[in-house]
Amino acid sequence: MSRPALMHRMQEIAHVDINCFYASAERAFNPALEGKPLIVLSNNDGCAVTRSPEAKKLGIGLGDPWFKLAPRAKEWGLIALSSNYELYGDISSRVMELLRRYSAWQEVYSIDEAFLGVRGQPEELLQLGRTIKDACRRNVGVPVCVGIARTKTLAKLANKWAKHNPAFAGVCRWDSVPQAERDALMARLSVMEIWGVATRLTKRLNAMGIFSILDLVRADPVALRDKFSVVMMRTVLELQGTPCIPMEEERIGRDQLIFSRSFSTPITNAAQLRQVLSVYGQMASARLAKHHLQAKLLTAFAATSVYNPNDKSFPAVNVKLPMPTADPVLLTRAAHALIPKIQEGVRYAKAGIMVTDLRPSGNQKPLEIFENRHEERGIGSLLEEVSKRYGRGSIGLGHAGIKGGPDWSMRRDMLSPRYTTNWDELPLVKAS
Repeated sequence: MSRPALMHRMQEIAHVDINCFYASAERAFNPALEGKPLIVLSNNDGCAVTRSPEAKKLGIGLGDPWFKLAPRAKEWGLIALSSNYELYGDISSRVMELLRRYSAWQEVYSIDEAFLGVRGQPEELLQLGRTIKDACRRNVGVPVCVGIARTKTLAKLANKWAKHNPAFAGVCRWDSVPQAERDALMARLSVMEIWGVATRLTKRLNAMGIFSILDLVRADPVALRDKFSVVMMRTVLELQGTPCIPMEEERIGRDQLIFSRSFSTPITNAAQLRQVLSVYGQMASARLAKHHLQAKLLTAFAATSVYNPNDKSFPAVNVKLPMPTADPVLLTRAAHALIPKIQEGVRYAKAGIMVTDLRPSGNQKPLEIFENRHEERGIGSLLEEVSKRYGRGSIGLGHAGIKGGPDWSMRRDMLSPRYTTNWDELPLVKAS
């Protein structure tokens, strides 16, 4: 078999990305938002984290604070919504489940993008991309773009090209585009446009005379490995068409888990913070149990706002656990070690916990006298299952189960209905 024919039969990678995900999820259930400038705000309605194309045309930047945009919102016809994480999580799950129908191999890379392993002739792959695009729009209601190439890095680049060039109609297979056009595109784009290349790395590459993606493609990968790292060498090889980044079935942080959030209303006493830490401790337990991990070290912290000129307090504590564990009681008790360091009356704007030194559970069974009865009975897994089915706040141990506690949750004054996860907010359809 000739080399060209063999290459046509090789597996390629499709990168599927939901366009303006948060805004698209909102529009899926509220078509009246189509064509209007729309932004979705960060935690506590702080700043713009998603902008529709219409909002971008108004000059609204990513991260622009809402308090600066609000005075002109009516003049612009700008619509702002609070982050509806319940809706976005459900929409993401529906898209990822749909994508699994088109490939035996899937890597969910983030809430709004995934990689798929695909095979076929060039025209078959292009048709598959169009099918995926149409299915996501028809079955879930969100627009996606699809990039197909021999490597992950090129697939992401093809996706970006498909998104910004109307000629592709949302689907681009890299090798189906003439080489001259690909080279012209890469010559126009800065190396910063490449997946994994940030500002600092861009400056170092520029100092070596590497400014465009095409410059990087033509560089010596071994020399760049010696100058930077093996990661940079892999990036160059991927751009040259050699797969170096394997598909992963699941991406989870193996080094640490962090649970932290800014409060809508500052916390001013230890009793309120005790409930916050209890909730985070049990969230950590549930997450560890889900991924069959145990932690050996817990760090708890709190902080006042950097914009608060009167209060300056940043207490933290490290607690070495007696053994690797995912026991919700032990983790909560460890988090409470921060309480004695809290200053009454001080306005704390943020708190959280971090569990580190993670290890696979069950590697070594502890002696009977050291067994954690809650862990043995799967309490962490139970908390996760109940919360997943009935929502966060539906169950909790001790202080974490107190109803009507302090107002430390996020402020979401412009929250749209949670159309798919809350019985009281399900959309109603009327036929006449």
